[in-house]
Amino acid sequence: MEDEEKINSERSTKRFKSKTMKNNSFIAPINYLDDGCLMHVFSFLSPIPDRYNTALVCHRWNYLACHPRLWLRVDQSVKDLSEPGVFPDLKTAVSVARPGDTILIAAGGSHPVSNIQIKKQLCLVGGGELPDETTLICSRGSDSALEFLSTCKLANLTVKAELGCCLLHRSGRLTIDGCVLQCETNPLDFLSCPIVSTARSCITSTPMKSNGDSVTVLHTRIEGGAKAVLTSGDLLLQRVRVIYARTYLYFWFDVDHQ
Repeated sequence: MEDEEKINSERSTKRFKSKTMKNNSFIAPINYLDDGCLMHVFSFLSPIPDRYNTALVCHRWNYLACHPRLWLRVDQSVKDLSEPGVFPDLKTAVSVARPGDTILIAAGGSHPVSNIQIKKQLCLVGGGELPDETTLICSRGSDSALEFLSTCKLANLTVKAELGCCLLHRSGRLTIDGCVLQCETNPLDFLSCPIVSTARSCITSTPMKSNGDSVTVLHTRIEGGAKAVLTSGDLLLQRVRVIYARTYLYFWFDVDHQ
């Protein structure tokens, strides 16, 4: 009798283990990590597109991938400014950010910017699905919306400038990926320019390793302005590539030595 009960108990245990293994077979091994370990793994991913894409996997990954430890956020709708890592405007976020930080700018509405100098390595990312959903507007009378004096990256953002320029590149390696740059159209387009670079180096359409100054322009929509890019020194616009997609033109171009 006891032997029979022992055999039944062993069979029941085997069935339970088999059922548990089947249920857990749908769970990826990485999800067995606790939140702290998983967030540490996410910290090694590049902000765009890897870490940004992890936030789309599930609710847990979204919470961890968007945690203030990994991103700083600019959100005008947040009333409780005591929340860590959240700021009401981009200028404040840039001043608080540390080199290597990523600033996620909330979609919806317009974010006013004017002559914001960025002197540390940062990544600015729009929080919408499309760049049109996150807009930085430079008021008339400002020289530029953003002024770069260090290596930085812009992604998934729309930058508008009434006069002056959208982006002023002084030094460092600037990457503009999947953005929209809009300047004043006629009759004042001759007073504005989407990109102005005063650095004596090259603007390339493909990322490359360099210790000097450069600007990389990828899959970016440029509208208005006297010309797409204005440079000083001996740099010239070359190898322009354009893709027509429905109602828009997307640009890749090089500005290099003749």
